[in-house]
Amino acid sequence: MSGTFLPEWIRARKLQLGELHDMRRHMVTGKLHTVCDEARCPNRSDCFGRGTATFLIMGETCTRACRYCAVAHGRPGPLDPDEPAQLARTASELGLKHVVVTSVDRDDLPDGGAAHFAATVRALQALDPRPTIEVLTPDFRGSLASVDVVVASGPEVFNHNIETVRRLYPAVRSAGRYDWALTVLSHVAGTAPGMTTKSGLLVGLGETHEEVRETLEDLRRVGCRIVTVGQYLRPSREQVEVVAYWAPEEFAQLEVFGRSIGLEVVAGPFVRSSFRAEETLARTMRTGDRGRPAGRISGS
Repeated sequence: MSGTFLPEWIRARKLQLGELHDMRRHMVTGKLHTVCDEARCPNRSDCFGRGTATFLIMGETCTRACRYCAVAHGRPGPLDPDEPAQLARTASELGLKHVVVTSVDRDDLPDGGAAHFAATVRALQALDPRPTIEVLTPDFRGSLASVDVVVASGPEVFNHNIETVRRLYPAVRSAGRYDWALTVLSHVAGTAPGMTTKSGLLVGLGETHEEVRETLEDLRRVGCRIVTVGQYLRPSREQVEVVAYWAPEEFAQLEVFGRSIGLEVVAGPFVRSSFRAEETLARTMRTGDRGRPAGRISGS
């Protein structure tokens, strides 16, 4: 469907402001950020209403300027050494059972922020009761040494979003590389087989159905176990326009295709990488190891 108007299944989504304000109060008190707000995620009401959120660490300014993303870009400030402990305290106060930690790209840091990710994971692991932990990391410009630092901290889920199909990278994600994303996921699957690997992409940017299926096959080949697929929704006039709106039945077909190649694919117009992440992880663990690597790749 053309991107010139909003279809009914997009218009029907409403935000519940009361739930947003309550979660934001906790974030402000802890001097923390959520990617839910910074990226203007359409699921903010659902997740905040459940008392869950995806924490955004290392500031709210990204060193990259991907054309689909609403997160501010520019020169980031210094890291806050107290952030890991404060995030853990907030997660405890909220009673979170599953915590997702992501970040802006920090290409200005030698390790891309890997040590800060690891410190945050360790702070969460010290909680009692201890939540399960999912990290959603940058590509670290393909640095496997940085990936290893995060892996060594022991999160249950290592997520890196591939975001779009290979052909569209130069147009919408010029500072990234499709093969960096695959290399990160392949390395985690190969070196930490007990860790669940996950990725996600947005559709509606001009990709074809065949390109999306090819991307899912690439992710499966490098050992990815969970993939989320959602509709790109233009956050503001500053970002690239929507080329097409995928219909709900098209997302359902992607889930069927994913199962046919051994992936746990969660797809829908409002699906995002962290949406109901705890439920997806539990479902994946019940399916066993069908997502083990079918092959390795070389980075570029």
